[in-house]
Amino acid sequence: MLTMSSKLLSASAAQTVNYGPRRGRIPTIRPIFFTFCVAIAGVTLFACNYYISKSTSSQRFQQPPFNAQQLLTQCASLKVSVGPSESFSKRNVSDRFEPGTNATWIRNARIWTGAENGTETLIGDILLKGGIVKRIGHISDDLLEDMRPNLTVVDAEGAWVTPGLVDLHSHLGLISAPFMNFEASSAHGPIAPWARSIDGLHTHDEAYEQVIAGGVTTVQILPGSGNAIAGQAFMIKPRKTKERSPTSMLLEPPHNLNGSKPDLDQPLRWRHLKQACGENLDDWGTRMDSMWAFRQAYDTARKIKQDQDDYCSKAEAGLWSELRGKEYPDSLQWEALVDVLRGRVKIAHHCYEEVDLDDIVRLSNEFKFHVASFHHASEAWLVPDVLKRMFGGPPAVAIFASNHGYKRESYRGSVFAPRILADNDLAVVMKSDHPALNGRYLLYEAQQAHYYGLPPHLALSSVTTTPAHAAGMDHRVGSLKEGVDADVVLWDSHPLQLGATPRQVWIDGIPQLTNPISPATILVDKPKQSKVQDIPHVPKFDEERIAAVKYEGLPPLSNELEDGTVVFKNVRHVWVRGKLGLRERWAAGPGQEGGVVVLKRGAIACAGEEDWCFDFEGSVDEEKFKKRKVIDLHGGAIGPGMMTFGSALGIEEIDGEPSTQDGTLYNPFTGNVPDAVGDPVGLVKAADALQFQTRDALNAHKNGVTYATSSLGKVSVLGGPQNIVSGLATTFRTGAAHALDENAIVKEITAIHLMFGRSDPLTGSTGASISTEIATLRRLLLDHEDPKTNAGNWFQKAAEGSVPLIIHVNGADIMAALLRLKAEIEEQSGSQMKMVFSGASEAHILAKQLGDAKVGIIITSPRPLPGPWDGRRILSGPPLTTNTTAAVLLDHGVTFALGCLQTYEAAHVRFEAGWIARELGDRADDEFPYELVTTNLEKLLGMEGWIGEEGDLVAYDGGSPFDFDSKVVAIASPKKGVVELF
Repeated sequence: MLTMSSKLLSASAAQTVNYGPRRGRIPTIRPIFFTFCVAIAGVTLFACNYYISKSTSSQRFQQPPFNAQQLLTQCASLKVSVGPSESFSKRNVSDRFEPGTNATWIRNARIWTGAENGTETLIGDILLKGGIVKRIGHISDDLLEDMRPNLTVVDAEGAWVTPGLVDLHSHLGLISAPFMNFEASSAHGPIAPWARSIDGLHTHDEAYEQVIAGGVTTVQILPGSGNAIAGQAFMIKPRKTKERSPTSMLLEPPHNLNGSKPDLDQPLRWRHLKQACGENLDDWGTRMDSMWAFRQAYDTARKIKQDQDDYCSKAEAGLWSELRGKEYPDSLQWEALVDVLRGRVKIAHHCYEEVDLDDIVRLSNEFKFHVASFHHASEAWLVPDVLKRMFGGPPAVAIFASNHGYKRESYRGSVFAPRILADNDLAVVMKSDHPALNGRYLLYEAQQAHYYGLPPHLALSSVTTTPAHAAGMDHRVGSLKEGVDADVVLWDSHPLQLGATPRQVWIDGIPQLTNPISPATILVDKPKQSKVQDIPHVPKFDEERIAAVKYEGLPPLSNELEDGTVVFKNVRHVWVRGKLGLRERWAAGPGQEGGVVVLKRGAIACAGEEDWCFDFEGSVDEEKFKKRKVIDLHGGAIGPGMMTFGSALGIEEIDGEPSTQDGTLYNPFTGNVPDAVGDPVGLVKAADALQFQTRDALNAHKNGVTYATSSLGKVSVLGGPQNIVSGLATTFRTGAAHALDENAIVKEITAIHLMFGRSDPLTGSTGASISTEIATLRRLLLDHEDPKTNAGNWFQKAAEGSVPLIIHVNGADIMAALLRLKAEIEEQSGSQMKMVFSGASEAHILAKQLGDAKVGIIITSPRPLPGPWDGRRILSGPPLTTNTTAAVLLDHGVTFALGCLQTYEAAHVRFEAGWIARELGDRADDEFPYELVTTNLEKLLGMEGWIGEEGDLVAYDGGSPFDFDSKVVAIASPKKGVVELF
């Protein structure tokens, strides 16, 4: 520019000399003025040229960085969609296929595919090949011919086949059995999106085999709920792989698992994240603190996302000079949340109460991300419209069937929640939260949901297609169609029948049950002939469901009382307590109409055929009969009120709320019991701590459990005792109004209750070694304390055999030591002790010795998990073992009964008794399940004669008390002279 201006200036000067003016002084002024104008023009031209040159240079002469292509690829990846490719369903081999796996032809099956919203059922065959479902329906001979001899043929004999079950909420592998550690949550603050469950997944968890035995083939492994953003979750298949690594168990690893970059020609794979809210975050502050932590974290992620978008806009426009010296904005710490905001993550959100659900829905709309599923969600059924305001659409709701009330947040949970959610067009998922519930029995959650009103197609979907869809994995698992993973279960009965058990489970086309039990071992009847192949005919709960909504989860549990005559018709069985135990009072014969039972002031006046009862001693004539309260039981039954033992029923209202409990017991092994107690052991009476009208007790009552024996001891979720001396157990009526109500306390002191066992990783030590516990018991039984103290008085009675000594213990070795102690005491005292073991997961190992020693067993975990170290050597039962603990005890003449550990479980002990009876098959008669929860338990607890023939009676509408056909409609109390009508 400067050179050009100089030339212009020289040319002007030359022009002035040659052509200058000729007259006077004027010629000398004109060259000066002209030169000035030229100078101004030159400066202007210089400025214009500089500006134009500068502008053109910035557009035409950008210098891309050496990694420009990498950056552009990274920017392009931000636009890649998530989900399977269009060709995925046409694949011939699964990426999880293991070479050498035979093809499998399952013939003659009833196939529940999961299609048509769970309503499609096919009759036909399934072909598994290459780790995928190759064909469904009719399999041509031509297709099979190419596969022989590497073809396994399985004849289903008309039995049911379903997709493998999907557990959307589990801590399998993180809380590994046998329990030794607890590493599900991060200890580094409320926000931990960088934590990954895959990094803590133990491969030697003994529960893998257990969950497969329940038909579970896919599991979402979630971090714990101790953090607001708890970390990244991963979907796994629990089968053993040749590589034996956690990575090889992953269903569909996200592309960034090891920092790899996605293929721009293929869609991205879904990622998964666990979040939580509510009480579990109390260590980090209040709900307000938690929500601020959420907002701050997502605001950080939003800024990173915006910076990435701005950076990529400039890079894609070629404005490299503006990006000179700047790196692509990224953060390993926050990248998972950035992906959430990009819609690439399926969030599973632990959230219980209305306030928390509303908080998270607002958060989702503030930061524009979707929550795929709310978990636990005890109050979700009360606020369906709130959930529908979720950004991106309503979430699925993953809940328990009946495990409610264990803490304040779950207090308003309801067994009717699945049905109510479905009625509001919300997707329902049933889950285990393993090991909170044994993941092996995920299907039992769906069965209970169906029992309380969830339609059968949605109940099956709740553990297959619905969780698969919520996790973004429905292209691979959760249904049966051509092209999906070959995860299949062949059942011994309809999957919604109580006790339904896999005959075989395939994962990726590989059979998982190496010694599958034959159908004849599991079923009483052949599969094609038995009613267990049909969908259970469950009762209606319409009125109860309406009341649950009306009273926001806390409906009144009071009942109508009738003190006159009540007549039940269409009764097929009547069982009563007698002087010699349980006896059948009346039963309809094969093909015979149901009979009539007439109750007067709560007692049976007549039971038999209708005509016979009319003429019975002239007590009931036909005209009077027509005017009585008449209830049709539709082929149901009447039987004795059941009893439960082992939980804190009637001692506490809410397990996780100390303010609703008796309080902390003094532990003589960790500190001296105060002198004011007057007892060196701190042996106190549970009767003094009874709380009547607790919701769990009343729910148990409404379900036919009219008596309970409770003590002050508790067992933790992971199986360890929380205290050793559990006090003097008491027996009471679950439906009583208060302690002064008539017959409210049946027996004030029923037994001494102790709990022996090793510590668990969550609650820690009980304060004494096993050897110390047994040495102390030996001294108390042999040397005795001062008889004026509770310990001296009652342990002397235990040594003499006048009061039962119940010891909760699981390990066979500890039981063996206690049997030796019993023999030692009896040899010195000359009397026979009434020693009973509750829990007793390893009792089958000592069955003969228990029978010889006349030690009874109260099974409190009839469907055990090899969790506590003391109880890891379980007898799993079908399909893993032919025998069950109950079968072995029965074979050796051991008297055993059924109890439970959690208060909510008491309401369903009849189903547990039915499950045990079904697994026993022909070895259990109709009387047997009743005995487990009545006379056998009474015998072990020293309650013989305390209830007697005037004990409560329960009327069941629709069928046997021990299956899903029946419902409690009335409880008769001869002692009180009334009938409660539900």
